[in-house]
Amino acid sequence: MDIKFDLNKHLYNRDPQETELGRKIIGSSIILIDEIGFESFTFKKLAKLIGSTEKSIYRYFENKHFLLLFLTTWYWEWVKYLININVKNITDPKKKLEIAITNLVNATSENPMNKYINENILHQVVIKEGGKAYHINGIDDENKVGLFYAYKSLVKLVSDIIEEVNPDFPYSCSLSSNIFEMANNQIYFAEHLPLLSSLKKGKKLNDKLIEMLLHFSDKLLS
Repeated sequence: MDIKFDLNKHLYNRDPQETELGRKIIGSSIILIDEIGFESFTFKKLAKLIGSTEKSIYRYFENKHFLLLFLTTWYWEWVKYLININVKNITDPKKKLEIAITNLVNATSENPMNKYINENILHQVVIKEGGKAYHINGIDDENKVGLFYAYKSLVKLVSDIIEEVNPDFPYSCSLSSNIFEMANNQIYFAEHLPLLSSLKKGKKLNDKLIEMLLHFSDKLLS
């Protein structure tokens, strides 16, 4: 089945989830950004890849910044969807937090078989390029129109779980946002800047990352 999220209308000129060409733009842009990097990525290169025109892509997105922000927003909504589904019938707050952290790290392992989005590759794009969507000069103006609501609501979801674990912990929002940022940064560091991480790249990287995040959370919340 295809998952469709109701994303902020300021992200796009036309919702790419609604048309075959739009879905092709999304799916192919994920692959191309992962392959050549966001700096080298252009609508001209994307148009050539999908056999279309730059003009057709501009009908959907004002520029490549909004395309990247759309991709990261879709990913944040996807992680939130997974967490909500998997903690639905769980009453133990510590178990909820474990599930939330596991879903954050392993969001690619629960693929609903979306036809046009490869969550595994999208996860790599978010790790390598996601920060560029909001580490920008115009973030305050974009925040005013709600472009980062998806990320903030995801952080709030986990922050609420943290408060269930320890209602007296005063930094639930900061811990929640740091869990997300640490997860992506530590994967990136382990793979590219190994002296900045205690983790080692390889097949068990995700498992070790979950273990580390749970260790930090448990120590802080105990």
